Amino acid sequence: MSSKEGSGGFRKRKHDNFPHNQRREGKDVNSSSPVMLAFKSFQQELDARHDKYERLVKLSRDITVESKRTIFLLHRITSAPDMEEILTESEIKLDGVRQKILQVAQELSGEDMHQFHRAITTGLQEYVEAVSFQHFIKTRSLISMDEINKQLIFTTEEYGKENKTPSSDAQDKQFGTWRLKITPVDYLLGVADLTGELMRMCINSVGNGDIDTPFEVSQFLRQVYDGFSFIGNTGPYEVSKKLYTLKQSLAKVENACYALKVRGSEIPKHMLADVFSVKTEMIDQEEGIS
Repeated sequence: MSSKEGSGGFRKRKHDNFPHNQRREGKDVNSSSPVMLAFKSFQQELDARHDKYERLVKLSRDITVESKRTIFLLHRITSAPDMEEILTESEIKLDGVRQKILQVAQELSGEDMHQFHRAITTGLQEYVEAVSFQHFIKTRSLISMDEINKQLIFTTEEYGKENKTPSSDAQDKQFGTWRLKITPVDYLLGVADLTGELMRMCINSVGNGDIDTPFEVSQFLRQVYDGFSFIGNTGPYEVSKKLYTLKQSLAKVENACYALKVRGSEIPKHMLADVFSVKTEMIDQEEGIS
């Protein structure tokens, strides 16, 4: 008998000892009690935060798409006859991306950016990549984080032009300055992604018979790689993870420069791209084996 009671005691719920009619039902809860009112306010706050997070994810996705389109446009610069026309068009596209970033700044007004950083980091990295790629094409140098942040300060006049029919919520905040600061991690990850685009630009330049650009890109990538090497494993995990990809891009560009320097004079310009692509495939196979 005792073993029976012992075995059944663990299965028996505590509230089963009470009669059915004495159990508390949900309908008996006073909805106007301070505890219920407090939890309702918590629910509203969490719902609003979740909705804001989803809006920021969508904006980040739009920023990523438009930034990628700008990068694709800038890659045409190696074969286009008019360089200034493409740079002007890319600036128009980047202005459109900044309008999306302005909406992000409005959403984050009065909020802690770090609570929503995960929702927007992908778009910000892609924007840094696009802006730094355009800046390199213009000046053959790396844009600083301060320069990028200066472009993300929106004055009252700009805000009035960009929103001809603002919503009622926006009207309350129409006067003032909006700004969004790129974090150091977003900047570093965007610059790391830039190295892959510069490697592709080097390939396109070789294919079009441009011998100077690969050497300029190679020198620039060495400087960037040296900078990332100083960070090493002490920085964020994502940054150290990008270091391997950066090293691959640098090796491919240096290999192209080697081929141009050693065999450039004996290979016709229209065949340089073929020679480079074969050597790139060999490097990829060696890395795969190792």
